[in-house]
Amino acid sequence: MTAPKTVAFFGGSFNPPHVGHVLAAAYALSTTPIDEVLVVPVFQHPFAKELAPYDHRRAMCELALGWLPGVRISDVERTLGGESRTLRTLQHLRETEPSWRLRLLVGADVLADASKWYRFEEVVALAPLLVLGRAGFEVSGAPEALLPEVSSTEVRAALAEGQGDRLSSKVPARVLSYVARHGLYREVRDG
Repeated sequence: MTAPKTVAFFGGSFNPPHVGHVLAAAYALSTTPIDEVLVVPVFQHPFAKELAPYDHRRAMCELALGWLPGVRISDVERTLGGESRTLRTLQHLRETEPSWRLRLLVGADVLADASKWYRFEEVVALAPLLVLGRAGFEVSGAPEALLPEVSSTEVRAALAEGQGDRLSSKVPARVLSYVARHGLYREVRDG
């Protein structure tokens, strides 16, 4: 029988991943009793947000986060196919990895959007929240803001305006190089 381990499920669009994502994973591994952060890029967004192609977002996650010890990038939502739902993915992981104790790693901004999630109470029952404070998001019950004020929306807007040079402190250099090499985010998208 496999020894139990605590895995923090870190899902998102990662459209593109930024330093807030990197710091969230590193901070969670450093300060909480978890063994691994499982980074799970959304395959098809449930709110029909337009995203960069999955393969690009997954590759950028590898560049941004894959080098961190204790972080693994997962294709589970591509394997499941169709519209990504956190509940469905967590249920699948519970079945396929019964020795895992799951936690849901989120930024404080998610607390304000909990009502938009599909069956949020069931999600939290499967994977209790591991909430990290995020600058720019004052939410009741959230911990002190430790993550910088940066968002993928802001990053995409700067890239679309040709201002990628002002992102050097907000996006990992390897991700910026990948974006430039593949011509991503030349126009502003939702998501």
